[in-house]
Amino acid sequence: MKAVVFHGLGDIRLDDVPEPEIASEFDAIVRLTASAICGTDLHFIRGTMAGVEPGTILGHEGVGIVEAVGEGVRNLKVGDRVVIPSTVACGYCSYCRAGYYAQCDNANPHGPGTAFYGGPKEAGGLNGMQAEKVRVPFAHVNLVTLPDAVSDDEAILISDIFPTGYFGADMADIKPGHTVAVLGCGPVGQFAIASARLLGAGRVIAIDQHQDRLEMARAQGAETVDFGREDPVETVKRLTGGIGVDSVIDAVGVDAEHAHSGPAAQHPAPGKAKDASPDARSDKKTWKAGDGPMQALAWAVDMVAKAGTVSIIGVYPPTDNLFPIGAAMNKNLTVRMGNCNHRKYIPMLVERVRSGEVVPTRILTQREPLSDALSAYEAFDRRRPGWIKVELKPAARQAG
Repeated sequence: MKAVVFHGLGDIRLDDVPEPEIASEFDAIVRLTASAICGTDLHFIRGTMAGVEPGTILGHEGVGIVEAVGEGVRNLKVGDRVVIPSTVACGYCSYCRAGYYAQCDNANPHGPGTAFYGGPKEAGGLNGMQAEKVRVPFAHVNLVTLPDAVSDDEAILISDIFPTGYFGADMADIKPGHTVAVLGCGPVGQFAIASARLLGAGRVIAIDQHQDRLEMARAQGAETVDFGREDPVETVKRLTGGIGVDSVIDAVGVDAEHAHSGPAAQHPAPGKAKDASPDARSDKKTWKAGDGPMQALAWAVDMVAKAGTVSIIGVYPPTDNLFPIGAAMNKNLTVRMGNCNHRKYIPMLVERVRSGEVVPTRILTQREPLSDALSAYEAFDRRRPGWIKVELKPAARQAG
């Protein structure tokens, strides 16, 4: 089968690989009908998150048809249409039972920490879903059946980015009428905006510098701040009478280092190797030039009101140790963060989409065949205007 395979920093390829097989009684094989490219995938290619082993199939978002199940999978059958939560959980450990599926004790064979598809060895080393088929462990927990009324285009957004945005809003302790700021208006940021509204926020202030993303945020009713043209902290405080917002959702994380304003020549296309040394990433432009992800965190702490809440869902690698702890402590802030417990939210979000309460496909801007995945990666990596969320269509679906 065809799959997008990681070979090294800046080097991904569309390869022929063996089809997955059942390895445990709790496994299922899913023939994928939709996958997607996520900003997290770019971290691996850029080198801002290390540990992905060459030969790993990328991608942690998927929708498809169950093709085979192990004997221990009692709630699914061949032919069921399913969405696949991006993080993997056993469903029976104390963390899963408490709803902390992303901290499952058993899903990661390489130690503690979140297990997910298409990532580093330390995250389980599982092959991902930018492919024609995928093996799903603990399938009785990690597959959610879909009603006919929810399309593949809708469901692929429920695999990761919608629940992640909702998770960020949930952690932000939003009360009806609250004012919420969202740092970063990429796909997850857009769903954080939508989720803040679902949870009763009275005002949402969206902060980014890309005009297509700001326009999408305005279309959702958010007030927008272009940090490339004005100081975001001063602007947010001015818009809130000098008080600040009740909650901030950091939906950008370490990706704040990569606004991609440098020459295109500094960004080789996926599939072409580049120098892996830190000095090679001379194209970095941070949220505030030279300050890196620390600046996004500092903005969050500065623009939230005293006794407010900072919710961090932007990805930071385990080696990062940046946080303005003194400023946060002296404002009596609550800081909550983590990887999304996808399985906790997905059934509820499927129903909200089925009922028409939410139309997630407004975020989906590109639909590309899996055969064009490398060029889609390049356009997404360069933040080509209008490229906000990319769905990949495996050949298996086209043949059907």
